[in-house]
Amino acid sequence: MNVKIERYDQSKVGKNINTYYDYIRYTYNALKNSYKNEYVFKNTLINEIIIDHYGVKDTVAINEFRVGNSIADIVLFNGTSKAFEIKTMLDSNKRLAGQLTDYTNIFKECYIVTHESVVEKYLKEDSHVGVIVLVERANSIRMEEIRHAKENSNIDVNTLMRTIRTVEYKNIVSQYYGKLPEMNSFNMFEKCKELINEIPSDVLNKLFINELKKRKSNTEIIPTFDKELRQLCLSMNINATAYQMLNCKLSKPIKL
Repeated sequence: MNVKIERYDQSKVGKNINTYYDYIRYTYNALKNSYKNEYVFKNTLINEIIIDHYGVKDTVAINEFRVGNSIADIVLFNGTSKAFEIKTMLDSNKRLAGQLTDYTNIFKECYIVTHESVVEKYLKEDSHVGVIVLVERANSIRMEEIRHAKENSNIDVNTLMRTIRTVEYKNIVSQYYGKLPEMNSFNMFEKCKELINEIPSDVLNKLFINELKKRKSNTEIIPTFDKELRQLCLSMNINATAYQMLNCKLSKPIKL
């Protein structure tokens, strides 16, 4: 960080910027005002939609979640499952149709998150997909849900099997049927897929959500992190001890 400070902002040190956290806050505010990149969108989504709107109790949020041939920017599991695809003003919508198809194969609700200035073109996408916009005001930005996602009750087993981990699909089979079938490492995938394919969609959805909620996650403690750092901490799955160490280092005076 010293290299960046020396190159771009050395003259500001000792004025309004004294610690390394001061510099992160200054940089984040500069991005919010002048260059709203994916980090700003994700961090604002975490602060205003996931923490303030949905809540983090009994919730697992995952950054960059692979689904089929796509990677959802953020996904959320609590009583339901939600996938969020971020499209900033800098992004193309060229791959969006394929991404939404992948997400709707296994998620109950899917959302496009975009900037208010380009929202019209995203409102023309599949009307089952919800839309959340980043709204700018004089000294602030905020997120607003302008179209709620319609719930998808179907679940595509082929996509599901290629999305979750081996232990997770084995747990789904074991929980529904009471035991695992006779199988070996060569036919395990196909045996489990055949059995999962027979589970009713509403039951399978619950089993899928329950399995994903078992993944190691720091979602419940994200509100204890500084608001500029929450996306970083979610993506690195930082625990409370690691965050204390990080916070201790960032609180130190800048020494160039």
